[in-house]
Amino acid sequence: MELASKYNPTEIESKWYQYWLDNKFFHSEPDNREPYTVVIPPPNVTGVLHMGHMLNNTIQDVLVRRARMLGKNACWVPGTDHASIATEAKVVQKLASEGIQKNDLTREEFLVHAWDWTHKHGGIILEQLKKLGASCDWDRTAFTMDEERSKSVIKVFCDLYEKGKIYRGVRMVNWDPKALTAISDEEVFHKEVNGKLYYIKYKVVGEDNYAVIATTRPETIFGDVAVCIHPNDPKTAAFKGKKLIVPIANREVPVIEDEYVDVEFGTGFLKVTPAHDVNDYMLGEKYNLEIIDIFNDNGTLNGFGLQYKDMDRFDVRKQIEKDLDALGLLEKVESYTNKVGYSERTDVPIEPKLSMQWFLKMEELAKPALDAVMDDTIKFHPPKFKNTYRHWMENIKDWNISRQLWWGHQIPAYYLPQGGFVVGETKEEAFEKALQKVDYPITIEDLRQDEDCLDTWFSSWLWPISVFDGINQPDNKEINYYYPTDDLVTAPEIIFFWVARMIMAGYEYREKECFKNVYFTGIVRDKLGRKMSKSLGNSPDPIELMDKYGADGVRMGMLLTSPAGNDLPFDESLCEQGRNFNNKIWNAFRLVKGWEVADIAQPESSKIAVEWFDAQLNKTLIEIDDLFSKYRLSEALMMVYKLFWDEFSSWYLEMIKPAYQQPIDKATYASTLAFFDTLLKALHPYMPFITEELWQALEERKPGESIMVSMMPQPKPVNEKIIADFEKTKEIIGSIRTIRLQKNLPNKDVLNLQIKGEHNTAFDSVITKLGNLESIKPVEEPEAGSTSFLVGTTEYAIPLGSLINAEEEIKKMEAEISYYEGFLNSVMKKLGNEKFVANAKPEIVEAEYKKKADAESKIASLKEGIEALKK
Repeated sequence: MELASKYNPTEIESKWYQYWLDNKFFHSEPDNREPYTVVIPPPNVTGVLHMGHMLNNTIQDVLVRRARMLGKNACWVPGTDHASIATEAKVVQKLASEGIQKNDLTREEFLVHAWDWTHKHGGIILEQLKKLGASCDWDRTAFTMDEERSKSVIKVFCDLYEKGKIYRGVRMVNWDPKALTAISDEEVFHKEVNGKLYYIKYKVVGEDNYAVIATTRPETIFGDVAVCIHPNDPKTAAFKGKKLIVPIANREVPVIEDEYVDVEFGTGFLKVTPAHDVNDYMLGEKYNLEIIDIFNDNGTLNGFGLQYKDMDRFDVRKQIEKDLDALGLLEKVESYTNKVGYSERTDVPIEPKLSMQWFLKMEELAKPALDAVMDDTIKFHPPKFKNTYRHWMENIKDWNISRQLWWGHQIPAYYLPQGGFVVGETKEEAFEKALQKVDYPITIEDLRQDEDCLDTWFSSWLWPISVFDGINQPDNKEINYYYPTDDLVTAPEIIFFWVARMIMAGYEYREKECFKNVYFTGIVRDKLGRKMSKSLGNSPDPIELMDKYGADGVRMGMLLTSPAGNDLPFDESLCEQGRNFNNKIWNAFRLVKGWEVADIAQPESSKIAVEWFDAQLNKTLIEIDDLFSKYRLSEALMMVYKLFWDEFSSWYLEMIKPAYQQPIDKATYASTLAFFDTLLKALHPYMPFITEELWQALEERKPGESIMVSMMPQPKPVNEKIIADFEKTKEIIGSIRTIRLQKNLPNKDVLNLQIKGEHNTAFDSVITKLGNLESIKPVEEPEAGSTSFLVGTTEYAIPLGSLINAEEEIKKMEAEISYYEGFLNSVMKKLGNEKFVANAKPEIVEAEYKKKADAESKIASLKEGIEALKK
């Protein structure tokens, strides 16, 4: 197979990816091999590849490709998530651009548009993953709303309801006024916001007096039903048992007492709005207070907001400040910084809101899932995330699983005409249950299904089970073979949303862990340490990066600095480094394949080179195995990178390279191709495309052969002595090369090496070849005019004799002496200054003494050299 002079990734990548697909190398079926299973964290169905996906999926592909080459039956299941909130928002936006409002459509009409959108945009990200080289079993592509997964979700809801673990009730939830749905605590993030603290006057009923109450949300006064004070606060004691008038609303509310009030905050008065604050809601329940909900679902005020009805909550805040001031009811306004909860989905401030929702009881589900991580049945990499996990699991709250959306799995609860409901997997099943429950005549059409759909995570928490249809068919061949899965690669920010919940589902429905290891990736950040995002405009397009540097180059660039759990400081130069490495491998391969091979004796230098590199290669393979067992993938890549770049290219190939226009012997050539084969296999999980291209070019291959289904070489016993000996040899050759540079001696000039002391002669043939030496001789004393260096306690000397011009060399050395004497003079001035020595830090004075000693040593050495040249 003829190789081009330059590596062209685009052409090579598309060619080999299609070859892999055509030969079904990614496809897995249960057999008698050990399974290795990975499920993809399903990206949003209408999403596109970003840098986080790139990192996550590259790591998964490395693990899967390596497992395949270790003889395991590797199965990487791809798929996408229907992403209720994100997808519905996009569809609503698209419809609005066409002049259509969601409210003008029936649910069925809206879902037609949602499915159209999904079919049009869905799967783009999976096609992009193919460009990255992802070796997923595409025949198994799953979607959280396809038939099997949907049936699984509904079945699980019904099962958990029957077990008494799902209930319906009015609770305070996080309401997203833009998405018009409840969201979970885990979908709320907090931002520090520069706002205001408003000091508002509440008139005391029957008195010419005011209570001044501080609040950050004056628009909520229409929901006030009480004012609370601390029973032991002297500054508010005069208001005990009185009633206050809520400004503008002009409603009388009681003053109540509770130790919950923070006497240090504001004025010591707390306005109580049970419908719009979690803590106020608890006070409301405790004191049986009225609940007034003042907000519409979209964040505008309802009729309780009086003249502000239908105004947005933030517009009301601005207007009410002016109106309170005009009424003389605003004492003052201060700047105030506080943390405000925002919806992770839409980036708008959430509203605490009382709402009828469906909940899943979590305490019982959490226990086996907590134990599994704490006792390392499921191992976290890095383990530091165990503490985060434990804290959340020990303080777990019931999961609000309902969402006020249409795109998603509709809750299988059916309401009865005269109140109450039944739960069933199908409407027909629900009707059968309804007939047993009611004592009045009904038809199936009388049942009305709950409008809400389930939280998206309620489908993805079943993912490791549902992708093998293990909910609908719990004893099928595939779930029994592939489950539990092996490795999960994900981001720590979804440890609660997804990881913990999958573990719970695994124990609830399989009584077993759902995976054995969780590898947490870091966040991809820019050079300034900022998280990459579209809004900041600091994230490169992954497709453009791959077009520029090749998929192998980008994969390698990302993984070089990506230790588990730590953020990745991304710089495009990393991809350039990856591309340069591709070029290095390509050129090394072309060099070797360009040599003429002859049936001649193997030189001693080549023989020892083969022995040394074989030992070095096996030592590295053992270290790589160890690093993989610890999930230190970046370090394993760096090991094989250095092995190829430094040891193989810079040393081994130099040692065996035949003289100009001379052939290489058969034995060395065969060993070199075998080394190349092993190196390509070690690199393949990281750089699949170039390694396949070169492996195919190593020798004639049969159709259907591939490096990706070849066996990873197993390390052999290591000759540690030859490795240690060669490190000294490297030092000797490096020093000879340094002398050539310093003395301006061309490589063509043949030198002699004299040795005083102990020396291992095993590598003399290599030193002779790479140092271009005529002889290596032991001596009592090196001859005059030699330049020497030490390796350990052994002195090595090169007689320069006629190789250099003594007069010119002496002139150079005298100039150097002059420079060092000037330098020494300036140091001595400092040390002669009593003030400097007395007042400077001891380490600074010590540094000056070191400079003095170094300069004196250098001068003495140069003077000795001049004397030697004069002899």
